[in-house]
Amino acid sequence: MGEPRFLRMLKLVPRNSAGTVTAYYLSSEGSMWDEIDFEFLGNLSGEPYILHTNVYSQGKGDKEQQFYLWFDPTADFHTYSILWNPQRIIFSVDDTPIREFNNSESIGVPFPKKQPMRIYSSLWNADNWATRGGLVKTDWTQAPFEASYRNFSVESDCVWSSESSSCTSVSSSSSTSDQWISQDLNTINQKRLKWVQDNYMIYNYCTDFKRFPQGLPPECTPCPSTT
Repeated sequence: MGEPRFLRMLKLVPRNSAGTVTAYYLSSEGSMWDEIDFEFLGNLSGEPYILHTNVYSQGKGDKEQQFYLWFDPTADFHTYSILWNPQRIIFSVDDTPIREFNNSESIGVPFPKKQPMRIYSSLWNADNWATRGGLVKTDWTQAPFEASYRNFSVESDCVWSSESSSCTSVSSSSSTSDQWISQDLNTINQKRLKWVQDNYMIYNYCTDFKRFPQGLPPECTPCPSTT
């Protein structure tokens, strides 16, 4: 496993950004790739961005959660971070956790921990699906569409070995590496996570019975609101 915590500051496309997607994600290579996504779906002027998150393992995703943000992401830079260790993936915005995806390999759910991933950023046209399911198209008279990135950093990077079940530190002390390799949400952050999911989550694959008529994915059963 690669570096456990990634942080990047973004300021999104202002005004009419409908049809555009600003992305910040981790991904491995090949047909059985792993991926951890932050995608920001543009909208018409005055309408909120949608923050789209997803997790892929061995080439399969379909684990989307979507959120509105509690601020204007085009007015200033905000920090979007991914904590990635063998037990869980935590998505955070300005140090407020918005999603926790736990390792459920014990019940047969693949978890992205065996492939190194690289960091990518992109801004692209996705007007076939990004805004209101593709009903609103990109208005090219609004071009150029510009998003700003700065202050990318990796905290406590280490290399995870699935064979030895250990995190070998690259630039940090072993005690710090041990902290990151097992970090979870404390009581305060659990409350923050619940606040975000109660007030700003607009889609959760774990509650989409129409999409999964034969039964929800197995990782959804224990705690659909946080997985």
